[in-house]
Formats: sequence, C-alpha cells, structure tokens
Amino acid sequence: MTWKTLEYSGWGRVLTARGDVARPERASALAKLVSSSPAPAIGMRRSYGDAGLNDGGKAIDMTRMDRVLEFDAETGVLHVEAGAQIGELLRIFAPKGWLPPVMPGTGFATVGGAIAMDVHGKNHHGLGSFGCHVVDLTLMTAKGPKLASPKKNATLFKATVGGLGQTGPIVSARVQMLKAKGDVMVVTERRIGGWDEFLKYLDASDATYTVGWIDATAKDEHLGRGILEEAETGGGLVAAAKRGKRIPMDAPGFTLSPSVVRTFNAAYWRRVPARGRTVVKPIDDFFFPLDKVHDWNRLYGKSGFHQFQCVVPINAAGDLREMLASIANSGLASPLAVLKRMGPGRAGYMSFPMEGYTLAVDFPNRDQAEVLIKELEAQTVKSGGRVYLAKDGLSGPERIRDMYPEHKQWLKVVQSTDPDQKYATDLIRRLKLREPT
Repeated sequence: MTWKTLEYSGWGRVLTARGDVARPERASALAKLVSSSPAPAIGMRRSYGDAGLNDGGKAIDMTRMDRVLEFDAETGVLHVEAGAQIGELLRIFAPKGWLPPVMPGTGFATVGGAIAMDVHGKNHHGLGSFGCHVVDLTLMTAKGPKLASPKKNATLFKATVGGLGQTGPIVSARVQMLKAKGDVMVVTERRIGGWDEFLKYLDASDATYTVGWIDATAKDEHLGRGILEEAETGGGLVAAAKRGKRIPMDAPGFTLSPSVVRTFNAAYWRRVPARGRTVVKPIDDFFFPLDKVHDWNRLYGKSGFHQFQCVVPINAAGDLREMLASIANSGLASPLAVLKRMGPGRAGYMSFPMEGYTLAVDFPNRDQAEVLIKELEAQTVKSGGRVYLAKDGLSGPERIRDMYPEHKQWLKVVQSTDPDQKYATDLIRRLKLREPT
C-alpha cells in the first residue's frame, strides 16, 4: 500500500494536519495496513475541528471503500462499506422507497463517520441517533475482521458508536433503512417571532422531521426568532433539482461582517409569509441544504471558522436562552444557526445526544469568538449539557469528562482494544481522552 504525504484540514479550516495517508480500496488492503501500520481511519473530514486529523502521524482514508454490499428490499437492511457517503445512499435508495435512517446536515458524511460520531438529524426527537439503527458493524483488527452489535461484543459496539474512531477502522455496517413515502419532501415553514414561541412549537411538533433556523443576531423582544420547518416524505410530486454552485475563492473579511449578517438574517426571516406556507422540495435540498454550495466553508475566508454546538436538558431551556442572548450581543454570529428538539436516543458511551434542546452556531475564526465559545462551553457544563465533539476545535480537557459521564466505560474498552494508542487523533490528544482519570 502506498502512503502519500498530504496536508489536510477539518471542515472549519482552522486546524490542519500534515502526514502520510493511505487509501485502501479493499478489505484485504485495509487488513494489511492495520496489521503493519495501524492508524486512525478518516473519511470526508466533515468534522469541523480536529476529530479527523493526525498531525505528524499516519491516517487511513476510507473513502474508496464505498460499496453497497447487500440490500434486503423486504426488510430494508443495508450492508455497506464504511466509506460510502450518506448523500449517495439517499440518491440510490430514496427512489426505491428507503432512506438512511438518520442524516446529518451534509450528505458528504460517510457511514463510518456517522457511526464514529453517532450523528443525529432532523428526526432525532422521534428516532434517535444513527447508531440506534446500526444492526451490526465490522471492525478491522490486527487479527482480522471482528463483528460487534448491541448483542454480540456489546461493550465494543458501544465504545465504537460515538467513539471517535478509537476502536479501529470500521470496515462495513448493516444499517436498518427507513421506509419512505416517496423521494420528495413536503415542508411546512412557519415564521417564529421569539424564543418562547419557538420552544412551544418544537415541543408540540409531531412531524417526522423538524428543524429550526434561528436568527442568532436578533435581540431583546426579537431574541430567538426564526423559521420552523416540519416535513414528511411524499410521493407523486415533482420538485426540480437545482444545480450546485461552487465558491471559487476565499471570501474577503467583510462578507460576513455583523451588518451584512444582520441584514441577511432579517431578509431570510421575512421570506416566509407571516401566515406560513407549505412547499415541496427535492429530498436532498431539505436534508443537505448547504451541499448545493460546494466549498461553502470558504465564505469565512482564509482564517476559517468555528462552530459551537451544545445540547442542554429540557429544564435548562432558560440557560440556553441566556447563551443565545450572549451570542446575539456579541455581534459574532454567522447566518448559520440551528435550533432543534432532541429525544433521548443515543447508542454509545460517548454519544452526544441527550433529551433536550440543541443549538448550533457558526463563528468566523476571531479571537473574540474563541473567548465567547469558551464562555458558552462553561455555561453548557453548568446547565448539565455537553458540547458536540464532531464540531469542537477549542475545548480543553478540564470539562469534557463532566459532560460525558460514561467516559470511564468507553476508556476501559478502548485501552484494551488499542493499548498503544495507535488510533489517537489530534482531538483525542487535545482533550486527553485516552489518559486515565
């Protein structure tokens, strides 16, 4: 297997790495790599920070192992290699009446990445995280493939799902797909005037898919205003696909200045009539709206950006409101801010989801943003919540274990599986997650 020295980054483009990368195409090639040169597995690197980076070390790029191995059209169980992209699975199976059970905000995420981060989507309040729908998975060990499921090697399964890649490369997984009515989305959009109204509608929603865009620049009586989208799959309807655009260069600094963002957000909020509306969208437009703009991360310029995402318990909604007020008063937020209601579904020791409300906000990479994010992290811990490690690039080791109370169980399995820390990444080292308490 040939190793090639590359420079690569996370999606936020703040944190980078340089090291040797191999790209196996078959399980046999992966087995040789794990036996001779074990290294962290990476995918499309859609994690915003350093979860998919191994600066100064080796990494195994799994994106060429992207085959559909088997699909049972009766049960909807899909056997697929770890490098397959969620969006590609949607493209293949939606016309057949099946969807990936849980989809993050980008279709470029791989199945292996979705498992390693136990990703959540717009249906988490009802169906939980991605790992809740994994029937079983196969890891590549130095001794060969090893199967893990909720019933067989259950602790290994729980350490792998949401486990940040620390139990070794995932070869493939069997995933229970979700039955769909069709391959378009019927979306009801509702303009929301403020925070309390937003929570009321989120709590009352019985739609399969629910997501809120929130104006993170709005203050005072407008704090928390936004747009709520509730959606179901539909059939027999036509929605024209839109051609994707590409950001050709890094945008200048004024592109996302506070005045520009405020103006954009106000106009975006008003695009939905006060009475609301129902529209039909192409299915990928609803699930992956930003994927239509290739390299949209370049809108933040050369310096890149950070995303802060947290979840807090239901009884800490007031604390989350205070966090949003801090963000609005800072003048640092971008137009990309999302509020969702989460259910209890999670599948791994280190899985992010918990029942409550999750807020995600992007910030251009500036010193003031780093200070604000640190403050928001401290408020999250105080509220009994946690930050999402797939998005994080700034946290220190001090608070992480308080946020993830099952860390000890995870660490016990990981240390026995990888005692020499061959699968450690920059994120693992930054947060000292492999160090005993």
